Amino acid sequence: MPLTHLLTRRGVMKLTTALAGGLVADALLPAIAADDPDLAAIRALTPGTYVWYPERAPDGFVAIVVNLADQRAYVYRNGVRIGVSTVSTGKEGHETPTGVFTILGKDVDHHSSLYNDASMPYTERLTWSGVALHAGGLPGYPSSHGCIHLPLAFSKLLFAITHVGTPVIIADAHTAPEDVLHPGLVMSEGLEQQLAVSATGQGAPQDAAAAPEAVSMVVSRADRSITVLRGAQTAVQGSVTIRDPDQPLGNVVYVLTPATGGTPRWSAISYEGGQAAPGSAQQALARITVDPAINRQVATLVQPGATLFVTDLPAHPGTRNDGGFVVMTHKATS
Repeated sequence: MPLTHLLTRRGVMKLTTALAGGLVADALLPAIAADDPDLAAIRALTPGTYVWYPERAPDGFVAIVVNLADQRAYVYRNGVRIGVSTVSTGKEGHETPTGVFTILGKDVDHHSSLYNDASMPYTERLTWSGVALHAGGLPGYPSSHGCIHLPLAFSKLLFAITHVGTPVIIADAHTAPEDVLHPGLVMSEGLEQQLAVSATGQGAPQDAAAAPEAVSMVVSRADRSITVLRGAQTAVQGSVTIRDPDQPLGNVVYVLTPATGGTPRWSAISYEGGQAAPGSAQQALARITVDPAINRQVATLVQPGATLFVTDLPAHPGTRNDGGFVVMTHKATS
């Protein structure tokens, strides 16, 4: 998948071209909460172990959250957590970057071009500079050169349910997918019917080439702007109004879900990356108003699976180069 835009924060913040796939918010639970029935099992995981419950959501789109603080990877399908695994992320001097990524490529039998041809089974590439999910050593603490090491058996299971474009959030802390009841942004007359017709139901494409070009949107509080990409190209740019513009929006990734009961919804994951504050999913979306003329253009492009990233950082053309549209709040050193 080609990458086209870079948002910088002292040269290290980037934004993703496409978080392809939708999350249907249903029976959501916090990632870790006092009433979570899996809490004991998750806490009891030892290095190299995992839990896997694919029957909880047999079909649908997948999202992965890697939590650096507790060295765990959480897998959601259709908004339901179906697995948690221990991981090992980047050690000091080779820290794993935080932010929002998409899987750029997959290789069952990859070998490192940087580190003595080291075997990296079930590699799922997140950056072109060498950060990936793959099977690797799990000593119980951060030990990699920036990649996310997974147990071999878990990496195989994960590899089987992801595709090019699957979103991966690497964070210091996160929330489970949250159902945002009021669609708010980019909703206009006739869009609900359009979404209902275009919804394809269960499953996800196995490769990005088989899917329509993904639509992703970036709203910048700093610039009071919205940028809409279709595939790798900028399709729409315009202004937005943000209520209480001096108050941060925080970090939130939204995915537009198919219409249920006639009402499209956003499913959202709030995350904290590189000490940046997480956003409040419902409040952040409610504070954003798109210029009506821009809104009509955007409404012709969005469909289930369209994604929206809300950031407090600038997104004007002067902050971009050809590096990629991947949100990174701090940079990998490997």
